[in-house]
Amino acid sequence: MKKTWCIGQITGEYLARMENILHLHRLVYDAARPVVNLDEMPIQLLGEVAAPLPMKKDAPQKVDYEYQRCGTAALFVAVEPLSGQRIIEVSPRRTKADYCRFLQKVAAAYPKAAKMVLIQDNLNTHNASSFYENLPSAEAFALAQRFEFHYTPKKASWLNIAELELSALARVCLSRRIETIEQLRSQLEAIVKQRNKEQAKIQWQFSIEDARTKLKRHYETLITKLT
Repeated sequence: MKKTWCIGQITGEYLARMENILHLHRLVYDAARPVVNLDEMPIQLLGEVAAPLPMKKDAPQKVDYEYQRCGTAALFVAVEPLSGQRIIEVSPRRTKADYCRFLQKVAAAYPKAAKMVLIQDNLNTHNASSFYENLPSAEAFALAQRFEFHYTPKKASWLNIAELELSALARVCLSRRIETIEQLRSQLEAIVKQRNKEQAKIQWQFSIEDARTKLKRHYETLITKLT
């Protein structure tokens, strides 16, 4: 038996980014400066080779183990943990153009916010260059001004609350085979509409103080190197 995990090399940069994200997670709600987490995931579209047998009393639905690959899609999600609101976009790809279009959608959802604090990972598409490569310069600049970018450390996606939202959506929707982007979009939009109506919030528990306790030896090792 063995356990596996993924954690980046803990350097001064890692700790600085981690504590910055943990600080942002503990801020009180501010409608003028909402904290929004963004993430994305690839999805394999799968079709049935044989029609499933319908569910009967005291017997589950029976699905053939064989399936048909029907391409891929990308799911973008932006979630505001303190208000319980999330925004999604289902796209055929995960390019800079798709990221730019999704951030336009996020910005439009917060017309009264002076600036959105955006937490995301380090993908090469996740920056304002995506705006300038897909919009006229004036529009790109205006869109960039709507966001304040903050990045998780490398191999520290556990700090991104949007990853928790993706996991929740996957458990509800992606536990069954979905053949087309249209079906995927329709089902996810219905789920998100209900979660937004319920204002399903996410309570983040891990704090800077917890990190300094759990990772105490890493903090101390960095200080030792300076002496």
